[in-house]
Amino acid sequence: MLTNSLLAGAFGAAYLTIIVLQLNPEVPLLSATPWWWFVTLGTLYGVHFAVLFYVVIVGREFFAMDMLSPGWVSVRLLAWLGACLSAGAAALMWLNVRGFSASLGEAAAWRMTAGALATTVSAVVLFAIAAAHYSFGRRGSRVGAWLFFIAVVASMALPLAARGSGAPAGERLPWSGQGELLLAEEGPRVTLLMLDGASLEHIWPRAAEGRLPNFSRLLDAGAIIDLATIRPTQPDPVWAAAATGMYPATNGVRSAARYYALRDRRGIDLLPDHCLAHALVRLGFVRDHPLTSEEWGARPLWGILSDEGLSSGIVRWPLTHPAQPSAGFVVSDRLHQVTSSIGAFELAGYPPRVLRTVASLTGETAPASGSPNDPMATHGPEATALEHDQLYARVATTLRGEYAPRLFALRYAGLDTIGHNYLRYAQPDGPRDVSEEERRRLGQVVDRYYAFIDAEIGAALAGISPGDLLLVVSGFGMEPQTAVKRLLARVLRDPDLGGTHERAPDGFMLAYGTAVQPGRPQRGSIVDITPTILYFFGLPVARDMDGFARSDLFTRDFTAERPVTFIPSYR
Repeated sequence: MLTNSLLAGAFGAAYLTIIVLQLNPEVPLLSATPWWWFVTLGTLYGVHFAVLFYVVIVGREFFAMDMLSPGWVSVRLLAWLGACLSAGAAALMWLNVRGFSASLGEAAAWRMTAGALATTVSAVVLFAIAAAHYSFGRRGSRVGAWLFFIAVVASMALPLAARGSGAPAGERLPWSGQGELLLAEEGPRVTLLMLDGASLEHIWPRAAEGRLPNFSRLLDAGAIIDLATIRPTQPDPVWAAAATGMYPATNGVRSAARYYALRDRRGIDLLPDHCLAHALVRLGFVRDHPLTSEEWGARPLWGILSDEGLSSGIVRWPLTHPAQPSAGFVVSDRLHQVTSSIGAFELAGYPPRVLRTVASLTGETAPASGSPNDPMATHGPEATALEHDQLYARVATTLRGEYAPRLFALRYAGLDTIGHNYLRYAQPDGPRDVSEEERRRLGQVVDRYYAFIDAEIGAALAGISPGDLLLVVSGFGMEPQTAVKRLLARVLRDPDLGGTHERAPDGFMLAYGTAVQPGRPQRGSIVDITPTILYFFGLPVARDMDGFARSDLFTRDFTAERPVTFIPSYR
């Protein structure tokens, strides 16, 4: 029984390794990386599979009327275990290819689909072999053993054959070929406020009640578009897609980190979904290294504008550390992490002269507000999120006044933290384990943070001129955590979060300005942001972009004078 359980555990680890390779087609098949991932996955998943199967077999022996008495390697037993494992692997393949299609690209997604189909057929064959053995009461025969061997090998070899030996890694590009600081250019300007984890479902009723007056102004007099986002729904790949107008398979940013198996030096970009793979990182089986500004495989929006002679002011856009040359100024998303490190701080902004302004502002602290029982008035993650958002807002406002860029972009990440921790308390029909006192006291934290963002939008509205464009964009929404996920979090001793965006809830784009046509056009995508801004500036849209210029946001007078034009690429 033990050897059969160990073999089944090895099968499970092998299937998971195949899924890792399918999600990361740039990994050479004939390298040490697949082996190290098999060892890593076998150390955790393989051992747990073996223990689970052994307990099931022993339990069956204890309660069944007839003794199983399997051999050291039992075809009858392994056929059932292999069928279950291959069926589970096929299900994971289908779920992952569906969820990560934008990150895989058309060719890799097709190859993974073919592999999932082959594994599904193999699972059916294995179930047929197992059923035949038990239906006819026969012990393993040579024919049955060979059929089992062929089915198991096919369930692993065919997905690998469909995947191929490995695709070449994409080219990495600098942001721009320009680096001069441009001042006070004439022409309309774009203000882009970026929100992590904001949801229209939360905004609509509160705006209607008058509690979010500036959101209400945008909803009443502006254009509203729901935006489909991508998976994995993490700030880095989501905002990289927004910045390039391309999905991760094209822009090269497929996750927030690079992951390394035990003792391996070659990293991968994607971990499988629906199998608690990120627990490998938390438990120390896999190392993760955050990505940097050197990971872009396509020019971001500010790089394109820089090459076209337009300046940008970019503050806290993911993957901007270390800051690279660009026309205008850049403050990296890691400023709050490097203020105490002289060497790292020098890389947190471009041009170097802006760091003097940044240094004078990083020591300031915003006054605390609220009662002593207010979580945002303490030193928890909520207060830290607010402190960081206020820091970047002060820096951005000061630099914008000095340099007046044509494009100004500022990201607020605090709503994501607030939603993860407090969304469950803000739901009228929330979990039953939330008391009324907790709902009353903690549910207001989410509303107060939305009020803070609303005030920031008000300041942006006060600063725009006729002809300018204000865009408020949420890269992804937030929705309540399911009861099953919360139970798994407690088992794994993870934080009991009340909000999640792992199922990629829609974000949104609110557009406001004299050129904007009020209304609610059809649903768009996060990759529509850059083509739309390029169109507003009168620049052509690249044909290799996945997004579209949303000209339906604008009035007929505006679009009549500005047709959408195209060029092959900005690469």
